[in-house]
Amino acid sequence: MGIIARELSATAVSKLSGDGQYCVGGVSGLYLQIRGKGRSWMFITKVKGARGVMGLGSYREVTLLEAREAALELRRQIRNGRNPFQERREAKEAVIIKSVKTKTFQECAEDYMLINREGWSKSNANQWSRVFKKYAYPIIGSLPVSKIDTDLVLSVLQQPVTADGVSGIFWNTYTKTASELRGRIEVVLQYAKVRGFREGENPAEWKTLKFTLPHKNKIAKVVNHPALPFTQIGAFMSELRKVEGTTARALELLILTAVRLNEALGATWDEIDFNARVWTIPAARMKMETEHRIPLSDTAIKLLQSLPKFVGSRYIFTGRKMGTKKSDTALHYLLMSMNYSHVTAHGFRSTFRDWAGETTTHAREVCEHALAHGLPNATEAAYARGTMFDKRRHLMDDWARYCDTIPAEMSDNVVSIRTKTA
Repeated sequence: MGIIARELSATAVSKLSGDGQYCVGGVSGLYLQIRGKGRSWMFITKVKGARGVMGLGSYREVTLLEAREAALELRRQIRNGRNPFQERREAKEAVIIKSVKTKTFQECAEDYMLINREGWSKSNANQWSRVFKKYAYPIIGSLPVSKIDTDLVLSVLQQPVTADGVSGIFWNTYTKTASELRGRIEVVLQYAKVRGFREGENPAEWKTLKFTLPHKNKIAKVVNHPALPFTQIGAFMSELRKVEGTTARALELLILTAVRLNEALGATWDEIDFNARVWTIPAARMKMETEHRIPLSDTAIKLLQSLPKFVGSRYIFTGRKMGTKKSDTALHYLLMSMNYSHVTAHGFRSTFRDWAGETTTHAREVCEHALAHGLPNATEAAYARGTMFDKRRHLMDDWARYCDTIPAEMSDNVVSIRTKTA
């Protein structure tokens, strides 16, 4: 390393060459460092017996005069009892600590789920992930977890949603799911506090939110989807079949298969195996994220075979825009046009379940699997892997036959099951 004590001019400095650190003079401790094609200014000196090294910038961006002024300022700081080397080091450490602690809500949620996943059932783990992705991440996922407050939690729980064509807010429309999500947000925020990513009260605690949200028990009745009594389903189906169009056929298939609204409207032709008479809904489209195989009755098969196929669309029930599925609002307006606004499309699952439970001898677990409900009992789940599918085929055949049956007292006047009007 060459060391030049005298004060060099800008021209002299520009002519320095060869790797090393060159003292350029003017201010004690100021050096030009050369490494290959790189040149930069360095301030090197001792403070309280310890050697300190600090970069002052690139030779191309900082002039010799500016480098000398910066070095002179550092000399003044040292003379006044400060340690600029230590201060810069602490500032860098503070930035690193801040970046580590600035975790987003989604990062904290994913960390918490990863830590606890092995202690959960597969369905529980999937539900945590699914609900966060659908309702929480789009609103607060990318925000620093330290900034999540009551208003942001409420923005998640009170976000607008649409159920069976009816608009509402998440907390009132899907109260059970929203309540579970609130509890999970509370847990994630508590985890973030323990890890040092946030401070203060937990804004997702019910003791805080109870002043802004109605208790779930008081609005539970809102969650239940209004359903048609099963004794009236035959008359309703008779009337529905008189309505032309694919919207009516979508509702008919939904009733015959007891699927959820989105599962029916999202049906694609490649999911239907006409030879095996099976409709296989992939896990990605199911609420429980588990593949659901539905045995199709003769009535359901005939219905599907009667439907047109549109070039450019894989959906069975194509929306107004080619390549998209039919909107759920279409079924809502269909029911309104038929004067059945007092029931919902989703409610027909309850109609099916009430019929199966009250009028048939089909086992409970068979009925529950027909609705794609998870069975909490391990023994039942093991049994389901045996002959359950064949048993469900008998159940769905019985249901299709029942849907074709109109009670004698209603056969002459189908209109009698409609909502009474003044």
